[in-house]
Amino acid sequence: MIWKQIPLSLVRALGFFGLLLAGVALFAVVTGPVVLAALGLGRLIDLLLIAHRGPGGGGDVSRDMLATVAGLICCRFVLPVALLAIRRLAMLTRRLMERWCGVPIASAYRPRPVGPGRLGYQRRMSWLLGDPGTWRDLLWLVVNATAGLVLLLLPAVLTGLGVVVFLQPLLSDRPHVMFAIGLAFVAAGLGTAPLLLRGYADLARLVLAPSEEAKLELRVRHLAQTRRETLDTGAAELRPVVQVAMGLTLDAAGRLIDTDPAAARALLIEARDASARALAELRDLVRGIHPPVLADRGLADAVRALALDSPLRARVTGSLDGRPPAPVESAAYFAVSELLANVAKHAGANGAEVDLRHSSGSLRISVSDDGDGGADPSRGTGLAGVGRRLAAFDGVLVVSSPAGGPTLVTMEVPCALS
Repeated sequence: MIWKQIPLSLVRALGFFGLLLAGVALFAVVTGPVVLAALGLGRLIDLLLIAHRGPGGGGDVSRDMLATVAGLICCRFVLPVALLAIRRLAMLTRRLMERWCGVPIASAYRPRPVGPGRLGYQRRMSWLLGDPGTWRDLLWLVVNATAGLVLLLLPAVLTGLGVVVFLQPLLSDRPHVMFAIGLAFVAAGLGTAPLLLRGYADLARLVLAPSEEAKLELRVRHLAQTRRETLDTGAAELRPVVQVAMGLTLDAAGRLIDTDPAAARALLIEARDASARALAELRDLVRGIHPPVLADRGLADAVRALALDSPLRARVTGSLDGRPPAPVESAAYFAVSELLANVAKHAGANGAEVDLRHSSGSLRISVSDDGDGGADPSRGTGLAGVGRRLAAFDGVLVVSSPAGGPTLVTMEVPCALS
């Protein structure tokens, strides 16, 4: 089996070698202006501290001043662009490591500062240089150009050396020995190519993967953002309802204000109190809404009730040994309801299947159908809204829907069952 991977491993190693060369060039672009400015400035200071210079000292000052200015200009205009290019190169390396070597490498970069217009030089450099991810990327360029280069080129070097030795029997008095040595080198070079490529991927993961502290920081930031989006969505849904209720009462007060001011004043007071009560009640409703079947029977039976009410042939498989927390249970119920409604409206399907399970500390629900496929969360089919609701509980939504079907939507929410 490993011999079938050899040609592909050599091609992929060549691709990674191309990324290595690009990284070396970018590292030179980043360090060159800094070194140039530092050396020029240092020589200027040395020359200015010397009280008596010999002939030609002025030329040295001009040259060093020119180097300093050139380095500072490059730091001002080239350095931020080069650092962002290194970040993109590192992200491409992560994607190829997962696709070609089966080694996923997480990333954790700090988000771009929010502000009107473009970022100024100081804010941009503070953002980039203050991000530990930037320094991990720079460290990877150094490690890649040393240890990574050995892992990538060793199979090619062994193979090339073996070919050279393999051809030596024509010029040697020991043709059989040289032939065997050359064959051994070629076999070693080709045979180790997949193993060294895997070692190269493990080295990249060791350097590029964020620390546990960085992962935790990214997770907290993600949770804060999703909860803020959930609150904004809830407020946007509540506002029209409250406005309609207030509008009706105010309209009645407006009709009575000329004929019966006391009654109009009473309606205004009632509108104020009713709007406050309605807002509080609707907030509670959004946060903890539970249909009776969900509250009484739990998520599995509530989903089976949804399947019975669906116009399609819907089948429910799997079971749950307990009940998730009430907010998670409610979010999962309405997510399944939304997905079954999408299948009925948009999929052109004859049937659907819902599978519920809890394993490894997560609630997993899959909804599949035999429809036309092509479901895309970015096209406003309701999938994006489902994803946002699940994200409020650190859940994820994965959609697989090739053209022609079938469609499989998988939801996973970390939680414990009571």
